Amino acid sequence: MKLRLLLIASAIVLISAYAYLPVHENITPRPKAFQDYWYNNEAEITSYQLEQARYGELRKGTAVLVFVTEHFSKSKQVKTDKPGRSDYSVMKLNMEKKFATGIYPYSMLTSSFVPVDNSTAHATKVTTTVQEWCGHIFTQINNRGGKYKVESRSYFENEGDQDFSLKKVWLEDELWSKIRLNPELLPLGEQEIIPALFYTRLIHKELKPYNAVFAKKDLGDGTTAYTIRYPELDRELTIRYGNAFPYPIEGWEETYLDGWGEKAKKLTTKATKIKTIKSDYWKHNSNADGHLREEMGLGDGL
Repeated sequence: MKLRLLLIASAIVLISAYAYLPVHENITPRPKAFQDYWYNNEAEITSYQLEQARYGELRKGTAVLVFVTEHFSKSKQVKTDKPGRSDYSVMKLNMEKKFATGIYPYSMLTSSFVPVDNSTAHATKVTTTVQEWCGHIFTQINNRGGKYKVESRSYFENEGDQDFSLKKVWLEDELWSKIRLNPELLPLGEQEIIPALFYTRLIHKELKPYNAVFAKKDLGDGTTAYTIRYPELDRELTIRYGNAFPYPIEGWEETYLDGWGEKAKKLTTKATKIKTIKSDYWKHNSNADGHLREEMGLGDGL
């Protein structure tokens, strides 16, 4: 009788454990190298020199990619205050761009949250904000109930306040973390994808799935070029990453028609790596830590 009760209790524990995973298929173990690199209480921070297309001209600026793992709430889809059995591990990417257009600056940030332990799961959540002197824009995508639920807020009248759903396809904003987790599982060939929120908000394109062609090319220098081509948008994004773990993002290029009217022209945004560090940056918030920004080529951040 005691043995039977013990077996039943063990089964309940196992079922409960799996119930809190984001999805049940393709659960992958974490290799020791992955554990040592991504679970050492530090984030990976990489700075880039940025040439950003805006209003038919290229603007000089900086970009930063901050990758870090953290505990994420399954129900609330936010970082948990106290880790528990109802959360799971995600790879968080904060992508930041800063550049100026004449007298006024742009500050842009996209945050994406991709489950670590499931090779096929789409991003749980993506948020983007674009801030400049005319106003600001905010978009959030939540992966809930077999579809993407979208909230979009904008100071532009034709975009305004919108709440709608999209079918679940690839998200461009999740692919950066997919590269870091396992680039062998990146989509290839013709598939549907929702473009980056930076792009759709800047160019004011409808947020929806578009057909795209995905391809990889080994560049022979220890890196791979991963390209996404959107025929309907006449846009192409190429991300260059290292072939060996931890598959660092070396840089990227994005080409599309930028600007309006007579100033519209096809331009290529480029990001070139400056420096990568591992850091518990949240502890380096005093004035004395400002030298770290200088060392990464980010200046004073204003």
